[in-house]
Amino acid sequence: MKEHYTESLKNMTLMNNSKVESQKSKFYLRTSRLSFICFYFLLFTLFSSCGVYTFRDVSIDYSKIKTVKVGFIDNKARYINPQLSPKLTDAIKQKINNYTKLTLVNSDDASYIITGYVNRYDVSLAAISNNQSAANRLTVGAAITVVNTVDNKTDNFTVSKDFDFSANLSLQQAENTLLSDIINQLTDQIFSHIFSNW
Repeated sequence: MKEHYTESLKNMTLMNNSKVESQKSKFYLRTSRLSFICFYFLLFTLFSSCGVYTFRDVSIDYSKIKTVKVGFIDNKARYINPQLSPKLTDAIKQKINNYTKLTLVNSDDASYIITGYVNRYDVSLAAISNNQSAANRLTVGAAITVVNTVDNKTDNFTVSKDFDFSANLSLQQAENTLLSDIINQLTDQIFSHIFSNW
């Protein structure tokens, strides 16, 4: 009788341990799934906020649109940063090459012809502290024209972005720090307008 009781007690203990282990496994499985979902949500948020594109984000009818020509983005602003135009032109070409299947060409019979110019490069006061300038703001803008030769459509639009910098810096000093961000921000805006909203 005692042995039977002992055996039953062992069986009950094993069953309880088994249930506990099963519950632990389910808990860990749910936790790992939740962590997995959270990780990919954060990853998606990070990439979408950084201006990262994929072929699926681009709206292009590749059965009709095959080629694109990017003209030199001239600088017609009141203040000329000599590095801005060539770097912006190259960045637009690179973005198109990396995130679309279009072929970059130099001929005027391209499916898309992109031209434009820098129309704003202005410095203004951004913030005041103790009756003194604490930060300045550089506003950079561009006017862009896109001709769709296949559908005989023309789209004219402008892009612009503000870039704040310390009032302790001269414009030339600020440009050295901001130029890369200026190029990236304007390129993203131009690319998004042409290839996501056309």
